[in-house]
Amino acid sequence: MGFSPLKRKSPEEEEEDTLHLASDFPMDDLNDDVLEQVLSWLPTSCFFRMTSVCKRWKSTKTSKSFKLSCSQISSRAPWFFMIGTNNTSSSSFVFDSTEHNWKNLNNHRHLHQDFIPVASSGGLLCFRSSVSGDFLLRNPLTGSSKNLPISQDNNNNKTLQAVSMTTTSSYKLVTISGDIPKLCFRIYDSSSDSWSKEMELVKNNDSSHEDDDGTEIGTVYFLSKTGNVVVASNNLQRSPSKQYSSVITVKNNVETVYFLSSYGTIVACDLSNRCFTELPKLLPPFLEYSIDLVECNGTMYVILLSEFYESASLRIWRLDENRDWVHVGMLPPAMSHELYGKNGDINCVGGAGNKILVCFNANPPEVYYRYFVYDLVTEEWSELPRCFKDGEATDFVSALSFQPRIEATV
Repeated sequence: MGFSPLKRKSPEEEEEDTLHLASDFPMDDLNDDVLEQVLSWLPTSCFFRMTSVCKRWKSTKTSKSFKLSCSQISSRAPWFFMIGTNNTSSSSFVFDSTEHNWKNLNNHRHLHQDFIPVASSGGLLCFRSSVSGDFLLRNPLTGSSKNLPISQDNNNNKTLQAVSMTTTSSYKLVTISGDIPKLCFRIYDSSSDSWSKEMELVKNNDSSHEDDDGTEIGTVYFLSKTGNVVVASNNLQRSPSKQYSSVITVKNNVETVYFLSSYGTIVACDLSNRCFTELPKLLPPFLEYSIDLVECNGTMYVILLSEFYESASLRIWRLDENRDWVHVGMLPPAMSHELYGKNGDINCVGGAGNKILVCFNANPPEVYYRYFVYDLVTEEWSELPRCFKDGEATDFVSALSFQPRIEATV
């Protein structure tokens, strides 16, 4: 007798099985602690639907012990907070990578129009006011938020280069300002609810920095958005939502910030030794067309779109321990060929679950949008379906990645 291959169940089928088990198993006999432990393992989208089952399940939304159970789940598959063509926080669409569908978060409609999403970490998004320069931290699921004003001595006339964010038991916000060769940084720590003093960075041509026991010091990398051609200019234009694009990796309690500078070099800034180093480019300038960087599970990746001999190539790279560039993956030619000649730009984001989202959008007069996801584990590419609102396709220029955590607080 032959056996048919196993078929993976869809989220809807898994949810039906869970409801079926609930009808066969007397879950009402479980005490509240055990029930909350069980529900905490549900995908977030399933939980929101299943809280309508009964009043007892609905009450977990406000239960502190349930939120504690949720916080003990080490990682959740990422949702991508999509940023529309107007580059403001009015965008309320997210893509659920677990259920592979679009969702609308209505609670973001109340944000002021001048707040632009600039960073994310864990279950939180960070917005920045284009008027005052103040920050706002927000849980995109619950809508809870906190204003984070810039202190008077932090609100200077120096050019803001990058905004990075990381979360553990608390969260930190890192800003890097100035122009090469005069850079400086500040750190906001939620545990102390205060900003550090401004600290200067000195240029260092040595690309290797280690402490006394040989451990690599926390380093900041930043990489430019190249536009059509890389030029030695400080005036390259970028989407407001990606203007301060940056990521943080944490390894062995060492925090490393990666962000995009205003011109085409990769710069490593050692925050511990307060110095920075300009690193070599991946490709000759005339081959680079558009570039961005992301973080996945503690590793920084660079995504590079290049054009050569009437073809387009989209590749992913990472830095190894010797700071050599290692090729990780490539968009199949059948998918990348259509990007050639579109005068487009890539804006990318990584996240938990080893997934990298690439948003490709072409400049006018041709309007052209594509969204690709690369899975670092399976080494497979997929294309997101179009998002429709009121029967019309909605287009996005970039995205931020966050974990759907209802327990995340600001």
